[in-house]
Amino acid sequence: MIEAASQNNVDSGNDQSFRDSLGIVSKSGKRNWVYPKEPKGRYTTARTVMSAILLIILFGTPFIKVGDHPFLLLNIVDRKFIIFGFPFGPHDFFLFGLMMITTIVFVFLFTAVYGRLFCGWICPQTVFMESVFRKIDYWLEGDHRAQKRLNESPWTAEKIIKKGAKYILYFAISFIIGNTLLAYIVGVDGLWKIVIDPPSEHVAGLTAMLVFTGIFYWIFIWFREQACILVCPYGRLQGVLLDPNSLVIAYDFVRGEPRGKMKRNQERALGDCIDCKECVVVCPTGIDIRNGTQLECVNCTACIDACDTVMEKIKKPRGLIRYDSIKGIKERTRKIFTTRVIGYSVVQVVLLTILTYLLATRSEIDTTVFRTPGMFYQDQPHDKVSNLYDIKVLNKTFDAQHVELKLLKGEGDIKMIGDDITVLPQESAQAKMFIFMDKDHVKKMNTPVEVGVYANGKEVQRISTSFLGPVEKKEKKEEHK
Repeated sequence: MIEAASQNNVDSGNDQSFRDSLGIVSKSGKRNWVYPKEPKGRYTTARTVMSAILLIILFGTPFIKVGDHPFLLLNIVDRKFIIFGFPFGPHDFFLFGLMMITTIVFVFLFTAVYGRLFCGWICPQTVFMESVFRKIDYWLEGDHRAQKRLNESPWTAEKIIKKGAKYILYFAISFIIGNTLLAYIVGVDGLWKIVIDPPSEHVAGLTAMLVFTGIFYWIFIWFREQACILVCPYGRLQGVLLDPNSLVIAYDFVRGEPRGKMKRNQERALGDCIDCKECVVVCPTGIDIRNGTQLECVNCTACIDACDTVMEKIKKPRGLIRYDSIKGIKERTRKIFTTRVIGYSVVQVVLLTILTYLLATRSEIDTTVFRTPGMFYQDQPHDKVSNLYDIKVLNKTFDAQHVELKLLKGEGDIKMIGDDITVLPQESAQAKMFIFMDKDHVKKMNTPVEVGVYANGKEVQRISTSFLGPVEKKEKKEEHK
């Protein structure tokens, strides 16, 4: 895709040497700090609104409860998960695996059709960096030029005050983010206990809180755009996931080339691009979108707003840089349903169907009943025979469950060994029971029986098993006669 996307440069004769290095690294190997100009425009406004909604969801979700339990809990340490109010545990590992596969296929499908739209609009790194921390930079330090001058200037009282305020705000927000992330793991109630109890009682929780805070502070104060360029695997994946029909932020080289400065009172024989470099100045990763689709591009739309503003000033149509595909730029057509998209879609529908079925048929009480291994039938008084069974009950709910078993198919009785079965929330319990049957009712070696499982008086499951009886010798004698 990148080769296809860069075809515009080949067509216009532009140099491709920019692909041999990163814009954030100088020729000497040192880091080039990026000071993007604050973008303004319709896409920036829309992304700000979207970011506000996502931030409300992120910070508000831990406080939402269903009953007395969190709406969303991802307790990896204790292997307890609550998703949309429904509890999940280690026994649901296969569901998590299927969810992960479904998500990966969705990423492939989404990227093949819409490119890196996720990166620019939904990714937490972009949301925090562009809609929170960079706005603090503009507020405290001024525009991009003022920020660069401040960083390069000696440490004066003004610089100490501005940098000090910035570092304090960055740390405070990172601390809030770290606590929010911890709330998703231990719950709001667990987080509150860590806050109000003495630190010695929650060393692990306090350590996790400080580690999360430190990581976020380091990312946003120093690492910044390098998280997208050097670390994020999604940027690397787009090189194989995109094709000429994928939607990307693209420069219309057909309309814009050959580019050149605009001169007053002179008829223009060049393309619409006046080489103002506004699209470069606003880019948060320091690239030139006119060179084609690049791994560093996070689809933040800043270049679109900058270019549209310039086009309006010079009385040209907006959209010289826009959401489009390379095929759409070249041929003014775009085919969405390619063979690859159809293939991904079919796999996605199959996976979603299976996942939906498994979630819909998932039982809250899971019981297994099987004859005790190595045990034969037992002769009992009053011409009866018994079988010994092992029982395992898994409670997937938030409430304790009193479990009873009744014989639904087969003439006999059930007798539990020991106390009745009471299973604590999100726990399992084991027990043993006898099934007694009259010998006259045992007509063959394996008699099918059905056991009903009742939780707090309500039938939740039916289990089919077999009853081993002493009729094998009689059958053989009759066959011999």
